[in-house]
Amino acid sequence: MKTLWRRHRWWLTPTLLIMPAAILFSVVILASSVESLWISLHEWDGFGPMIWIGFDNYRELFNDPQFYVSLKNNLIWLVMFMLAPPLGLAIALLVNQKIRGMRFLKSLFFIPLVLASVAVGVVFSWVYTPQFGLLAIIFRFFGATAPAVLSDEHFVTFAVVTAALWPQTAFCMVLYLAGLNNLSEDLIGAGRVDGAKGWNMLRHIVLPQLTQVTFIAIAVTVVGALRSFDIISVMTSGGPFGSSSVLAYQMFEQSIFSYRFGYGAAIASVLFVIMSVFIVWYLSRIIRAEERGA
Repeated sequence: MKTLWRRHRWWLTPTLLIMPAAILFSVVILASSVESLWISLHEWDGFGPMIWIGFDNYRELFNDPQFYVSLKNNLIWLVMFMLAPPLGLAIALLVNQKIRGMRFLKSLFFIPLVLASVAVGVVFSWVYTPQFGLLAIIFRFFGATAPAVLSDEHFVTFAVVTAALWPQTAFCMVLYLAGLNNLSEDLIGAGRVDGAKGWNMLRHIVLPQLTQVTFIAIAVTVVGALRSFDIISVMTSGGPFGSSSVLAYQMFEQSIFSYRFGYGAAIASVLFVIMSVFIVWYLSRIIRAEERGA
């Protein structure tokens, strides 16, 4: 037995270490995704028997105006959330300076990361209150009246995304702080000898060493934008009149409130496909970039 183990331990050891996580991923993620796809082909209220209807849920979905509103809002989330990595990098570069009092400033920027999304949503609901919120105070200072942004279908999505962008930026800041603390001092020293400083130092010395951190920051940010749900539920519940709903919230609303689990599963399947397409495309670009650099 010992001889067999020694002969094959080069692949048995990593297999045994990976197997628990692989089994958990297969049960929780893959099996659930397959079951959700199966449910999407049925009409089901969550309690009674499932009735096979084929692709009727998908046909109804693609003819549903609310689906396109939710999809448009997801795109707005995606575009605005792309501000999080550069903002996080800028803040990380700021608070990484060895200046007195910078630790306190760093802790202030770190606060939103430890707050629950529900708490962030409640805080920003107060900020946006047109009578006594922070936004109202700012507008009154300039002699204007604050708009009720959470009740305006044209501004509500931007207001909610701004609230969600706060903790997401803090998350990216933490990622970049970890990356900045692992920079090669030899490369930085060599750059200084060659006269690099300021923007040239950042562009040619620092940013190339943060490529992996940037990859993680962008991937997590995009996934976070596509699966946005909790802060919408707290701040607007998809309103007014569904104007701030996204695919994840529409799925929840159809499944839980309308008892249409098949239709909700169809929305979830479409969202899963969108995420999968992005992940495959992004990974392929990263792999090609690494192959060119190797």
